[in-house]
Amino acid sequence: MSIDTLLNNTGAWMSSSDRDQIVITSRIRLARNLKEYAFPGWGGQEERVRIWLNLRPRLARVPLLQPEIDVGMDELDELDKQILLERHLISREQAEKGKGSGLIIRSDEAVSVMVNEEDHLRIQVLASGMDLRGAWALADELDSQIEAVTEYAFSPDLGYLTSCPTNVGTGMRASVMMHLPGLVLMEEINPIIKGLGKIGLTVRGLWGEGTEATGNMFQVSNQMTLGEKEAEIVGNIEQIAQEIVEHEKNARLRLLEKKELYLHDHVGRAYGILTHAHLLSTKEALDLLSDLRLGVDMGIVSAVDRKTVDELLMLTQPGHLQKMEGRILKPKDRDRIRAKRVREGLSRGEKKQRKHGKSHE
Repeated sequence: MSIDTLLNNTGAWMSSSDRDQIVITSRIRLARNLKEYAFPGWGGQEERVRIWLNLRPRLARVPLLQPEIDVGMDELDELDKQILLERHLISREQAEKGKGSGLIIRSDEAVSVMVNEEDHLRIQVLASGMDLRGAWALADELDSQIEAVTEYAFSPDLGYLTSCPTNVGTGMRASVMMHLPGLVLMEEINPIIKGLGKIGLTVRGLWGEGTEATGNMFQVSNQMTLGEKEAEIVGNIEQIAQEIVEHEKNARLRLLEKKELYLHDHVGRAYGILTHAHLLSTKEALDLLSDLRLGVDMGIVSAVDRKTVDELLMLTQPGHLQKMEGRILKPKDRDRIRAKRVREGLSRGEKKQRKHGKSHE
């Protein structure tokens, strides 16, 4: 299997059919390093290549990674790396790596392992919706299966040893990706972000560290791992996420009560532009699809379903767009083709809804 096969599905983490899916994905990431080897940033390329060649066949045989796609970063072109980044399967740092770094992905994209990113191993589990406990159970089992074929750097006093001091201990980052347009439109998101920072949580944008919250998408995760047990981290993030979900639901209700005309106009304009635009930038498409998603979730728009919108959120990203076209595109050409694909995608979604007896309200 190759990276091209990923384009045939939206991934297990985008398969939820929950009616009000404010939490889009849950993620568990474990940082692990190998005993008796320098961290990737300190070891030379020769050592990183040796580690990758040693780990690649071992990881490919791990049961929970089957059926797997395994690739070296030096085997991928920039477009393939962009697709993996857009699907949240690699980090920006990993995308910049070459020889001596690699990736193992299960074909449904629910589990993956980055090799020689910041740490020797970055084990990741992605789950759809609010399912941190399920993601943690799977990550824990995968971690055990990997540890059975290699030996981790571990201290009885400190826990798992990692390249970044903030990951020492459990090495765990638990995070949820949330769609929070109600809080944004009610201008209540900034106090929540500040409050999360005060209790030791980090809020990032759609593409992780250093990115803005395009499309009203926010990643909420723990900042420290030392001195806390995995179950405590998961429970804490889950509790906070549930509280944010309630704030978002309340914000949406108040939008209907106090700003109903504004809300319908906001959603209607987004739908109108998306169905008629001939040029759409990446950011504009994300923002407008986010507004349409809100309209679908609140019952304002019934002409398309959320699955159609979520697929467009993924497939209109620059890497996916160019991969599907089979060529590198200039920015203006991307904007033109993106608008065309959005129009066509929404048209197909409308036909599907009409077939099931639903229409635009």
